[in-house]
Amino acid sequence: MLKGRVFNFGDNISTDHIVPGRLAHLRSNLPELAKHVLEDADPSFATRVKKGDFIVAGNNFGLGSSREHAPLVIKMAGISAILVKSAARIFFRNAINLGLPMLVCDTDKICDGDKLEVDLDQGIINDLTNGNQLPFKKIPKAMLAILEEGGLMPYIKKHGEFNL
Repeated sequence: MLKGRVFNFGDNISTDHIVPGRLAHLRSNLPELAKHVLEDADPSFATRVKKGDFIVAGNNFGLGSSREHAPLVIKMAGISAILVKSAARIFFRNAINLGLPMLVCDTDKICDGDKLEVDLDQGIINDLTNGNQLPFKKIPKAMLAILEEGGLMPYIKKHGEFNL
């Protein structure tokens, strides 16, 4: 069960919004890069986000280059899951492989600042602020196993070959 506050973004949040290209020199210093996460979409995001919070967005989240750093610095900033209407395929897979849940659902009724409770096993989002209960596309068993271990590499280190 995940629980946190919502930071709401719109459609077409690219990897350049998440990790601006002008900060490419920080790729070898991920804690410093995480201090700038999403600053082009919301300059105060990195200073306001707390461990367990959620990013909620519209369509096409994570479009653009397939920078693995983008979902990684989101996770490092404390985000427990990203809830979107749709996501770029490579970003979605990078997030799962790094242990960051990406949930596909109707995000229209989730507002900035709402408090959510997310049950990954049941595929249910409870909006504790307004009482809405929203379903999301259940995470396949193999992806859930990766997420439970904190990502693909920790899964492989613990279990060896991937054999779900």
